[in-house]
Amino acid sequence: MNTNDLIGYTGLAFNLYSMYTKGEYKLRLFSTVANVVYIVYGLLIHALPIVIGCAIAVVLHTYRLKSILHDRNTKST
Repeated sequence: MNTNDLIGYTGLAFNLYSMYTKGEYKLRLFSTVANVVYIVYGLLIHALPIVIGCAIAVVLHTYRLKSILHDRNTKST
């Protein structure tokens, strides 16, 4: 197994773990990490569709994570 494969499998592990977690916040957090790892993997193997798709997913997950945190902070005050 080469380094690129190891990075790809790491992204896969984060992605699978995100589906296992309970709660939207953890799911989106681990999915964001998985997609960042997939972006690195896509760059290493020169796969632009992976990079583009995962970059869009990171933006969407980050936006939703910020909304969740904002909602939590609003409810606590």
